[in-house]
Amino acid sequence: MDALRGAEYYQALVDMGSNGIRFSISDLSPPSARVLPTIYQDRCGISLYDAQYKAGEKVPISQDIITELLAALLRFKRVCEDFKVRHDRVRVVATEATRNAVNSEDFRLQIEKATNWKVEMLAKEEEGSIGAMGVASSFGSIKGLVMDLGGGSIQMTWMISEEGHVKTSSKGSVSFPYGAAAMMRRLDEVGVKGQDPLLNEMSANFEKALQDLEIPDVLTKAADDEGGFTLYLSGGGFRGWGYILMSLYTVSPYPIPIINGFRVPKSSFLPSLEQYSDPESTFRISSRRASQLPAITFLIKALTRSIPSISYIHFAQGGIREGLLFSSLPITTRSQHPLVTATQIYAPPSTPSLVRLLESCIPRSGSYRHPPTNLTSPTLLTSVIHLLHVNAPFPKDINAAAALRDTTTGVLGRAHGLSHIDRALLALVLCERWGGEVSPIDEPFLAQMQRLAGPDASWWAKYIGRVAGGIGEMFPAGVVRDGEEDMIKVSARWDVMSGKGKNEEVIFVSISTGIKGVEGALDVWIHGLEKVGKKKHWIGGKEGSGMKVKASIEPWKR
Repeated sequence: MDALRGAEYYQALVDMGSNGIRFSISDLSPPSARVLPTIYQDRCGISLYDAQYKAGEKVPISQDIITELLAALLRFKRVCEDFKVRHDRVRVVATEATRNAVNSEDFRLQIEKATNWKVEMLAKEEEGSIGAMGVASSFGSIKGLVMDLGGGSIQMTWMISEEGHVKTSSKGSVSFPYGAAAMMRRLDEVGVKGQDPLLNEMSANFEKALQDLEIPDVLTKAADDEGGFTLYLSGGGFRGWGYILMSLYTVSPYPIPIINGFRVPKSSFLPSLEQYSDPESTFRISSRRASQLPAITFLIKALTRSIPSISYIHFAQGGIREGLLFSSLPITTRSQHPLVTATQIYAPPSTPSLVRLLESCIPRSGSYRHPPTNLTSPTLLTSVIHLLHVNAPFPKDINAAAALRDTTTGVLGRAHGLSHIDRALLALVLCERWGGEVSPIDEPFLAQMQRLAGPDASWWAKYIGRVAGGIGEMFPAGVVRDGEEDMIKVSARWDVMSGKGKNEEVIFVSISTGIKGVEGALDVWIHGLEKVGKKKHWIGGKEGSGMKVKASIEPWKR
């Protein structure tokens, strides 16, 4: 790695939370800073919250715990030196557990003396606002209620995040002492008989907070139109709950093992505890997190009681770490769409021309069977072109399979801020761009991605993928030469054909070009488009989802 580049753009962070200590180094260099690329990360499983309680009584953080933490910090200091991170680009940030520790001052002084790093103590209000920025970093846009669950507390606010501008309540966020570890203690203290009064207390406090936060009319109207508020949940406790819900999802096994961008409807938010008998066997659920599930379930009961109007729940990876990084970026960077940013480094030279060509192959009106808007959005189509040739170096045997995995364990696996539906649709398009044929070992994964996207969207992904494949054949270097953009014309329209006693909708695609030397590529393109329209290639077979496609090469006329 380039030492000068590291000195200029690398940002090291130590996030001293209640449930664990997170170490990371991020590369905030353009053009990919918006997706907060991580070049190093580690976690120390010290719970500073649990370290302050013994036999139910609050005690100072012990010297043994401090010594263990200092060893982890000194190891990270060595890592920062190896990555050539500048001293002034290292931040050690502490939250509630450190703030409320009996021996907080001595604890922080020992850290500073051992590492020469000063501990930044976030105030309660800062903790909420920075956590909210972390959630904002996790999605392209947000309109809804935001909650961040820590070990000792939970923060609540509302948020509207669009084009880099983040608005939250003027009251900041409301904090409650209902963190995952704190709730375990409370439930032990009150026993079974005290659970109903505790549930009533929590529900009343949440209801009051919603009034105090002064939710704007635009969010209230959106909730009315969409059947309830959208919730965005962050923090380790909520993410653990998200992995439980992922394991119980209707599409099982769930094909995208990334918690950020996962969403469920309210009906799936609070399953019965009997639905999972062995949570420790669930992917990404530690024994500690499993022990907190009853407390988290209790918390969610209180939330759903106090916020009865909920439509969808989105899970976010972003927290304090991501919030600190995201808030440090200029608004021009924050306004970038994460999907476009994550794929930008692979963009071919003639991206704008190729995007326009791709768009011209999609019929836009004249039928009730429009392709899904998120599949034909400028962000997704631009990303398709960005990744048009990224899998070209692979053997033909695995081109399609490699492309299918691009958004999970491939080139976009580490990208922060992508929704699961974008990951699924883009994967299906890219797979078909390379012909769509995968080996038996990859067929179940392809089927699960199609189930997640839905049959109609999956067929449209195949169609757009075939269009992209034709473009890739015509322009294998991603270069449209000067003057050539005006020498290729593509039109796509709807029409109705009669046959076998019934009318059926058909997509007619016509292509004409004056570019020399691409005749063979045109023939391949036409054949691929018509192939995807044959019923045996529909999603679900002849009675499934799909449309007939008629493609033709027309004589070139200027």
